[in-house]
Amino acid sequence: MVYLKSEYEIELMRKSAQLVSKTHAEVAKHIKPGVTTAKLDAVAEDYIRKNNGRPAFKGYGPRKNPFPATLCISVNEQVVHGFPGDYALQEGDLISVDCGVELDGYFGDVAYTYIVGDCTDEEKKLLITTVESLYLGIEKAVHGNKIGDISAAVQSHCEQRGYGVVRDLVGHGLGKSLHEEPSVPNFGKPGTGKRLRSGMTLAIEPMINMGTWKVKTLRDGWTIVTADGSKSAHFEHDVVVREGVAEILSTFQYIEEITKIQLDQHNS
Repeated sequence: MVYLKSEYEIELMRKSAQLVSKTHAEVAKHIKPGVTTAKLDAVAEDYIRKNNGRPAFKGYGPRKNPFPATLCISVNEQVVHGFPGDYALQEGDLISVDCGVELDGYFGDVAYTYIVGDCTDEEKKLLITTVESLYLGIEKAVHGNKIGDISAAVQSHCEQRGYGVVRDLVGHGLGKSLHEEPSVPNFGKPGTGKRLRSGMTLAIEPMINMGTWKVKTLRDGWTIVTADGSKSAHFEHDVVVREGVAEILSTFQYIEEITKIQLDQHNS
């Protein structure tokens, strides 16, 4: 069931989304060759707890196999839900970091794909295209449109540039729960799906591959990788559906002030 948020609730969600955005910036300070993904996870958990938040992903999922960490850290061909661990970052890696926080009973959820050191022009083009598709999707998140308008905007932009748009994983509503209705696929047809109404809050999150859109799940039951081993990118914002123009609650600005790499032209 979709429920519309009051302005009071939206302000609480903004605080949570901003805490996630600032947590990303703290993590970004440590992203360099030789640093383990476990170190990044520890930085994030420490920052979230010091700011009175709760890591939303840690312990999430089935009782027999809950997600074990604060961050999902997915390297290169890993799309989402990668486990932090002993892996030491290498020059040229692309790492997608997904972070969720509960603060004062409301959730924020933000993803960003980082470059470790330098990367190829082709890889940077993948990242920029994915960010562009995110904002094209957000432009469609306005009262009176339908979910399919968001989906089609993401899909057409990425597929026109030759990328694979992941079908098996989707964006979602969020608020008092980390995952609420409606689902927000990154592929679809304009004018289809649930109608958008002012006050709906969505996490829009394109997951885009350099090769095929097909993915598979590793034996850990969580980590999703590209079926052909190509690299992947993932960006996510929390937005409020409004009349005319969607409102973005999260920001990549804190991240890009640290990385000095500008992928998000909205920050310029």
